[in-house]
Amino acid sequence: MTAIGDSVSMVRAVRIAGPGREFLIDDEPVDLQIADGLIVDIAPTGALRAAGEVLDAEGAWAIPGLWDNHVHTVQWALASEREPLDTMTSAAEAASHMARVVPLPDGRRIGSGFRDALWLDSPTLEVLDRATGSVPTYLINADVHSVWLNSAALRREGFASTDGMLREDDAFEISRRLNAVDPEHVDRAVRTAGERAATRGVTGLVDFDMAWNADAWPRRVADGFAAHRVEFAVYPADLQRAIAAGLRTGELCEVPDASGGARGLIRVGPLKVITDGSLGTRTAACSHAYPDDPHNHGALNVQPDELFDLLLTATGAGLGVALHAIGDRATTAALDAITLTGATGTIEHAQLVRHADLARFARLGVIASVQPQHALDDRDLVSRLWSEQTSIGYPLASLRDAGVEIRFGSDAPVAPLDPWQAIAAAVSRTDGEREPWHPEERLRIDDAVAASIRSSLRPGEVADIVVCGKDPQTATGEQLRTMPVAGTVLAGRLTHIS
Repeated sequence: MTAIGDSVSMVRAVRIAGPGREFLIDDEPVDLQIADGLIVDIAPTGALRAAGEVLDAEGAWAIPGLWDNHVHTVQWALASEREPLDTMTSAAEAASHMARVVPLPDGRRIGSGFRDALWLDSPTLEVLDRATGSVPTYLINADVHSVWLNSAALRREGFASTDGMLREDDAFEISRRLNAVDPEHVDRAVRTAGERAATRGVTGLVDFDMAWNADAWPRRVADGFAAHRVEFAVYPADLQRAIAAGLRTGELCEVPDASGGARGLIRVGPLKVITDGSLGTRTAACSHAYPDDPHNHGALNVQPDELFDLLLTATGAGLGVALHAIGDRATTAALDAITLTGATGTIEHAQLVRHADLARFARLGVIASVQPQHALDDRDLVSRLWSEQTSIGYPLASLRDAGVEIRFGSDAPVAPLDPWQAIAAAVSRTDGEREPWHPEERLRIDDAVAASIRSSLRPGEVADIVVCGKDPQTATGEQLRTMPVAGTVLAGRLTHIS
């Protein structure tokens, strides 16, 4: 009987429901023969002889392995140790709730996931201090672009704030400090989280952890991590270090102590630049002001001249780029910098896009790396904070129709790391409880799957395979969201079986 960690030589009796099915004459089950981590042959069930372990799909459906193209891995892995605040409806409720949270061993209380832009009251230092007292208490916004600290936490971290709120770079620094736990502890958390991701069919992710990942990932693989592929980013503060180390986007990271099943999993990703803020923190750089603050158009965290220099340096060193741009003004500035430097890569989020910029994405070959679940989570914020914007909000079909390559992610822990949620959100534009939001931006299932994979079920392709309990081609939005995953295969090795 096959077990997690086994190398399989065949996935038997599976119906191909994703890329690769166009080469089959019907939808009858086939056998996928695997060798050396690759699909080497496809034939009607029973026509090929298995040379080793077999994963019997029993007529279930298969698609290529799923990717999450935007993950903050350490923050996601540690989220289970932090108090969830997504159900809080006011600052007073969130502060009172945190007062009852048991401090972590380091003496800090940490909560995450609040959305103060939807609250009727505002976070204040007085409210949080009154509830939490002398215990250092940290509340991380759902968008991670702001944090709310009590006086004890501000003193501990050496920051000052009249209302307890830190935004953008200061907030990122707090997150970096909270994530900088003992490496052995965080590596265990990452390994557990990776195994959990495999149960949803994940075979790869792009890691945007705000740290030096060139050492962290080889260390994790050497210690036994083998759940999925990883492309890790570097940030501007480490750009010169990355260049000195000879890192180039797409190249494999050698891990001398890795077992055979884990070799080839880690690659260098892009330079990540956060060019503006976020919707929830009201710092996304937009053409029109925020309704509750006529002087606030958001902010560019990186000015055009600096962005040009960063992209020119990265491109010359062989590094692609991933440019965080949420507001339409930031997206335009990012495309301008790419035009001037010849940089290649992605624009991350692209939540508000000028009509004229849609064609520029395609003309420049820039990939739109988007998070479909954000459209559903943010729809109430959009109606409140972007009601006067004239650009396209959370475009999907508009990008596709312009000829833009789209990739899906979660921005975990902002949204759950589950590609099926992204696929369902893109296809239905609803979570099932409300009418579809801007249904004109829905994608077809084939488009949504294509945005979530990096390979195909064809001979010669990597054997990254997800066996699904339902046919994705006929599943409803809710069925996609809760898709049963019967098995996940990574380079011919079983990482999950139900």
